[in-house]
Amino acid sequence: SSRMRKRERSWRSNGLENDVSVYWKMNTTDMPLDEATIDHDPIAQFHRWYREAEQSEGTLPNAMALATSSPDGMPSVRMVLLKQADSAGFVFYTHYESRKGKELASNASAALLFHWTLLERQVRIEGVVERVSERESDDYFRSRPRESQLSAAISPQSSVVGSRAELERLRDELARSVGNGPVPRPASWGGYRVKPVRLEFWQGREGRLHDRISYDARPDGTWEINRLAP
Repeated sequence: SSRMRKRERSWRSNGLENDVSVYWKMNTTDMPLDEATIDHDPIAQFHRWYREAEQSEGTLPNAMALATSSPDGMPSVRMVLLKQADSAGFVFYTHYESRKGKELASNASAALLFHWTLLERQVRIEGVVERVSERESDDYFRSRPRESQLSAAISPQSSVVGSRAELERLRDELARSVGNGPVPRPASWGGYRVKPVRLEFWQGREGRLHDRISYDARPDGTWEINRLAP
């Protein structure tokens, strides 16, 4: 299509020749998002798209933007990594005393965004946030690489620090202190679960007449599905 040829020229001009063949492989046909074929369970639909993103994107298909806001309504956004997605919600891990943690403590509403470039897809999620259990946080912390455990244990995330050398000193001191033993998970570090109340699936289409399908939670646990104008 003309849209794909324009994008190919742009990619080549920016030194992305190796990615062009992958893009064409995934986009040789227009990919509709149709009410007749989508799953009526948005979590199942998410997993369908996520599996395809794992095959096409190559790097960090679980990267997602997380938007929170302060008590006075000032928004902030950053990238985090999805670690679990099921009927209970979407899970990520961080410091509870970070900016995002403090904002979630005062306003437990958040939004997530996945963007899968090669598939020309986005998934938007809005919901209420709660902490995961201590056991879930412990289990995930133990699964992380040791260097990541040490970094998480010493970093006062989002706080002003004097220098990188200061952080490296704290990390090295903790490493010497624990030796070959386990790195303790800080009480200020753990997981959050975003329990969705609304999801939107966005599929890029020819001529920018994109497909958008939304799911809104009903009180009885079912979902209202609607098509939105692009």
